[in-house]
Amino acid sequence: MKDAIIKHKELILRGLGLCLAGLISVGTVQVSFAESADEMDLTVNGKLKIVQIDKDTASAWLDRAARHCRQVLLSLWQQLPVSECQLDELWSFVHTKEQNLCAAKLCCDSYGDAWVWVAFAPIWRLVIAFVVGKRTQAEANLLLERVAHTTDARIPFFTSDQLAEYRTALLHVYGQWYQPARNGARGRFPARRRAAPPELRYAQVVKQRERGHVVAVSHKIVFGSSTAVQACLAASQASSAINTSFVERENLTLRQHNRRLTRKTSGFSKELSWLERQLWVALAYYHLVLPHTSLRGAVEPPIPTRGTGSARRWHSVTPAMAAGITDHVWTTSELLSYRVPASFLDRLPELEHLFPMFESVHHGY
Repeated sequence: MKDAIIKHKELILRGLGLCLAGLISVGTVQVSFAESADEMDLTVNGKLKIVQIDKDTASAWLDRAARHCRQVLLSLWQQLPVSECQLDELWSFVHTKEQNLCAAKLCCDSYGDAWVWVAFAPIWRLVIAFVVGKRTQAEANLLLERVAHTTDARIPFFTSDQLAEYRTALLHVYGQWYQPARNGARGRFPARRRAAPPELRYAQVVKQRERGHVVAVSHKIVFGSSTAVQACLAASQASSAINTSFVERENLTLRQHNRRLTRKTSGFSKELSWLERQLWVALAYYHLVLPHTSLRGAVEPPIPTRGTGSARRWHSVTPAMAAGITDHVWTTSELLSYRVPASFLDRLPELEHLFPMFESVHHGY
């Protein structure tokens, strides 16, 4: 009975565009058939017609899958020894683009531009935290609070673009309160402020643009000394210079794997909470099921294969394996049927302030 339920889940998720056969990208519109080399670009409704599943049924299963993937990732995102973290934002929109928002804004405040804030560990190619919302200071603070929750006691070396909200968010999470000295012998003391601790290192990539094109790139060290930043770069297994290349490449991967994030698409989310649901499912698949080519390891000696094929020279590695979270590549069935420890589920209500549950909305994607 359990196997039949799992197979039914896989059938529904295949209609939603998840990678079940190795050739289907998460949230995209590619469907691969084993007996045909043809590839078809379909909408969600088109794929559901192929597998003969009602849209509301698929929405209900997507909601259940998203809730489960959220629990799985939160149970695994604990005490990660992150030494380097890159920060960036990914633009998308919900229901209506910002320039066409006048009438739609009257219906829901979440319509318009939707930004996916991403914190990325480049050594493991692992997304350690993300936030879906507007491009405001509140979302930046929440992103860094989630980073502090998922990582261990050490403070990673942070890099980002020149967005001012990151500096304030880093001080909000890692800063230490101090009392500024009073000017003169009379009057009130100045308000207390936050100062960066000595172990906080943060640098920015500053891009100069002309007519929409990047013409020059420079670097700016915000927190920490130049010597400390150079020491972090020398110890890094991913970066030799201050950059945000890895998180920007991850943004491209998310856009390619998730149709809701493509810039010009008719598959955009109609509700903000459905965009977040899709991201939980997509990231769970990306971290645990999908091997990452740049993380693959060499097999020594190569393993002979059957027939006249070449010997196997590489073994697959997922971002979760690189981070030491798991020791093997998961299957989709394993992801959907993974039993989250009861001890963690008992503590889950304590995390509601950092990872609130999705809003209950109509099954409208």
